[in-house]
Amino acid sequence: MTEQPTSFERAQAGAEPTDARGSLLDAPEPAQTLPLQPRPADDAPCAPAAPPAQGEPSSDDDPASAEHAQPAVAEPDPHRPRPVPESIPAQPDAASRQAAAGDVPGTGADDTASGSKATDGKGADDKGAAEHDGARPERRTGRGLPGGRALPMRRQGDRLRFVGAATRRIARGMDLDEIVLGLCRATVPTFSDAILVYLREPLPVGDERPVGPLVLRLRRTDRIPAERDPEVGFTPAPTPEQPAELSQVTNELCEVEPGSALGEVLRGVRPVFTDAPQAHAALSELLGPDSGLTLPDGQRTILAPLRGRRRVIGAALFLRLPERSAFEPDDLLVAAQLATHSALGIDKAVLYGREAYIADELQRTMLPETLPRCTGVRLASRYLPAAETARVGGDWYDAIPLPGSRIALVVGDVMGHSMTSAAIMGQLRTTAQTLAGLDLPPQEVLHHLDEQAQRLGTDRMATCLYAVYDPVSHRITVANAGHPPPLLLHAGGRAEVLQVPPGAPIGVGGVDFEAVELDAPAGATLLLYTDGLVESRLRDVWTGIEQLREKLQATGRLTGPDHPPPLEALCDDVLDTLGPGDRDDDIALLAARFDGIAPSDVAYWVLEPEDSAPGRARRLARRALDRWGLEELSDSVELLVSEVVTNAVRYASRPVTLRLLRTEVLRCEVGDDVPQLPRLRQARATDEGGRGLYLVNRLARRWGATRLSTGKVVWFELNRS
Repeated sequence: MTEQPTSFERAQAGAEPTDARGSLLDAPEPAQTLPLQPRPADDAPCAPAAPPAQGEPSSDDDPASAEHAQPAVAEPDPHRPRPVPESIPAQPDAASRQAAAGDVPGTGADDTASGSKATDGKGADDKGAAEHDGARPERRTGRGLPGGRALPMRRQGDRLRFVGAATRRIARGMDLDEIVLGLCRATVPTFSDAILVYLREPLPVGDERPVGPLVLRLRRTDRIPAERDPEVGFTPAPTPEQPAELSQVTNELCEVEPGSALGEVLRGVRPVFTDAPQAHAALSELLGPDSGLTLPDGQRTILAPLRGRRRVIGAALFLRLPERSAFEPDDLLVAAQLATHSALGIDKAVLYGREAYIADELQRTMLPETLPRCTGVRLASRYLPAAETARVGGDWYDAIPLPGSRIALVVGDVMGHSMTSAAIMGQLRTTAQTLAGLDLPPQEVLHHLDEQAQRLGTDRMATCLYAVYDPVSHRITVANAGHPPPLLLHAGGRAEVLQVPPGAPIGVGGVDFEAVELDAPAGATLLLYTDGLVESRLRDVWTGIEQLREKLQATGRLTGPDHPPPLEALCDDVLDTLGPGDRDDDIALLAARFDGIAPSDVAYWVLEPEDSAPGRARRLARRALDRWGLEELSDSVELLVSEVVTNAVRYASRPVTLRLLRTEVLRCEVGDDVPQLPRLRQARATDEGGRGLYLVNRLARRWGATRLSTGKVVWFELNRS
């Protein structure tokens, strides 16, 4: 029984280098067969094979007798088994071993002939390898290819690596400009020499269905620098710049007509070469008939539609110069990947921009747009979200003018910093404004806020601090609901933590709140804040309060005892106490500088509700104005005071109060026990009354009426000059 011939394949040096597999495995020569060996008898001893004598060819060198022999090449192939050496050094006892093996079956004339035959075959192989050695490329580097072309496997690997790097760069962008810039920087000049990016105008948001025609606007252009020669292959290069000729594209706004060539290309979604007639017409429509951009011939321009989740949102144009090799069909797949990742990134950026806009608008409307300008107090505020990605939160502040030149200062914190927290905060802030308009005491305001929080839900928890400042009495009344205590910076630079009852948070229910009245000297600064300013993962709340007090005191002593620090600069210095790891929550900050109203600038009287009260009010007002040096206002003030006091005396059952305040304006306040507010109306010609408020509205700088728990106050203001 003889062994069956075994065929094998081996690499040939002169194979075509553009083989798609890149491994060059096909050999044109017929397969070699092993020589037939006689099978020894079962009882015949097997003698060891004798090595060849020195100078004779070894059986290992014979490609016809070695199953895994390799041809001699200039460099070993790392993907094939390592070839055996061309010759094996002769052993010292080779002659004796060969003589001892002379009677072994299978050796003799046939083997000698076979050996010489193998030697001839080896020589032929070596000759063929030598002939093709100069033309054979190295598979990893592509050296030896004509025209600087790389092997297909290398080019495919470069494409994959380029697409991976480009998509990562595009994905790093968060907004629209960053994504478009990432697409341009990733493709120029590695993939193309120039790029033009068109986006829909306006860009649709989410599932929003556009109602107008499809209009594309040129968003950005980039190209390689003019002094740099384009390189072949996917290689990194310097940063591209804006070229002069790309700025000559006059058709920056292109309206895509239904059924046009450009519309059909965009509907097809797939990138196309612009050398085809329809694609060339689409390109001409996109660039415009008067465009100064010169396009190269051949497959050197790719038009890639940008399709988002729902619809086409733009187009990208990739161009290569004539000095560079043209695009290949596989480059269409690269352009498709770039267009897909860019379009999806733009879609997400537009959605993120809309969400950020909604969050900003929600937070802006929840917080005061501007702080009021009240008599005897100056205000400043700050708000910082917990992070750029969480722009809304439950912290709020407010300043609400009250009757009698008073002002309510409010700061609160709803649990969490989400859209839900912001919505609850808005409801609580609106409730606080309504309660403040009723001129309720601070503890009563917190009690009603607690009831409102319970109606909103069982888990609606919040802290709040409500303070009312009276510039005439220089006193402040504070009620607290689980909020950090306020700080008071005196004019001399001393800072203290006000001792106010802590109270329970809003939403607990069934808890009584307590108010405390404290001195508020002129020149002092009250600082209200939320716990995000003093509490973090690195420090507890009381440590943060002490650090804030020390910072406030150090800042107050810098300007001296006679000049308190400016409010805006003080707020900035307070926020500087935050370290890099201290921003765990959003922050609301409200600072109030107490200027007060001096007793010499206040005139106060109580009038009985009788017919002589208006005349007495005119005389008292004239005396006060003479004392203040405001005689030029006497006529107007007497007329308006007479009208307001007359209306109050007509309906009041208790004494009427009259107060004049001299600040930057002259303010007059008349109070009575009637809760109904007067309304301005147009009196008819036959009416005997109803013209008092009309005169007040025409002569006064401002006027208004505020309901109190004991009645109402009607007030008006006049300019002093």
